[in-house]
Amino acid sequence: MQEQLFAKLEKLYSEMVDIRRDLHMNPELSFQEVNTPKKVATFLTNLGLEVKTGVGGRGVTGLLRGGKPGKTVALRADFDALPIQDEKDVEYKSKVPGVMHACGHDLHTAALLGVAKVLSEVRDELEGNVVFIHQFAEEVIPGGAKSMVEDGCLEGVDVIFGAHVSSMHPYGIIGVKEGYICACGDTFEIEIQGRGGHGATPHLTVDPVVTGSQLVMNLQQIVSRRVDPVKTAVVTVGAFNSGSGFNVIPDKATIIGTVRTFDEEVRDMIEEQMEQVVESTCKGSGAVANFKYTRGYPAVWNHPEETKRMEKLATSLFGESNVHHMEAMMGMEDFAYYVKKVPGTFVWVGGANPEINATYPHHHPKFDVDERAMLDIGKLFISAVMDYLSEHSSAQSSLVMQES
Repeated sequence: MQEQLFAKLEKLYSEMVDIRRDLHMNPELSFQEVNTPKKVATFLTNLGLEVKTGVGGRGVTGLLRGGKPGKTVALRADFDALPIQDEKDVEYKSKVPGVMHACGHDLHTAALLGVAKVLSEVRDELEGNVVFIHQFAEEVIPGGAKSMVEDGCLEGVDVIFGAHVSSMHPYGIIGVKEGYICACGDTFEIEIQGRGGHGATPHLTVDPVVTGSQLVMNLQQIVSRRVDPVKTAVVTVGAFNSGSGFNVIPDKATIIGTVRTFDEEVRDMIEEQMEQVVESTCKGSGAVANFKYTRGYPAVWNHPEETKRMEKLATSLFGESNVHHMEAMMGMEDFAYYVKKVPGTFVWVGGANPEINATYPHHHPKFDVDERAMLDIGKLFISAVMDYLSEHSSAQSSLVMQES
């Protein structure tokens, strides 16, 4: 049956491209998605699925009930865009000034809708159910996954699979990894309150620029001197803003940045150490600090059994040489909330192609990918669904026979 399903998917390719390009031309920012979830819900409803809207806020789910009893598999795609001006010279360029799909979420959505259509056509033969999770706001903390899970999108689900297109890997490559694959992503903001004055009389001021400069350097010592060298962590200052005049010492400075970790103990320690460093550095110069640390997504931990399943399927579909074992990356992904609730795995699907200028990194104004990656995602998802449902159906049948 799998080859028949793949053939159906390939016939849908042009429709999937149309969906992806429509979404690409009409992007919506995180937590501002209005028309995108409506389009998704309409598509799933027309397939005869049990559709829920407003899940966790702006999410959409579609339940496909198979004709035979069995387990339930969830598949997830995200659909939010980014506040970036689209600079590509293509016919499907974003029509919304300052907003574009610069991470591939439009492609994820179109691929999952294609999978939903294919599987809905054989629902009577499915030995179990499939939940299609279309998530909002993956790009912005606190994200959409957490609230969707809290709203019950995983109720009755036994396993979940997710995929992300990658412009850093050639089209045709599949990336898998057991264990941690994406890091926790936290943010921090430090406001240093000093005492401003004339640049010629610094002794009469408390200079927040000098204090902030010391603080930036002191923060770097947390990872290099306080984190176990065999563990991984990043503390990055992304912006340091203060003052506007060449001869004026300002009243205050603001520092913002991000912390990335895998280990929860390291995460806790860094937050505690940052608070101490901020307080001691500012107190030493006579300044007052306001430190705000915001926890973002937990780390994505791929369950070994389901990762091995996906690796086996990818090898069968695309060949061993095209299945790469990924290194863990410090980027964050709120798919983490799903795999904290149920077993699952998250894979990367290559989409880079120099022939169509799809070589720019994610979140770049000229980001694009080879749209054929939708077929690779679709085939992986279909294979995972069929393999999981059939395996557990066979296991259940064997158990029943033994009990008889």
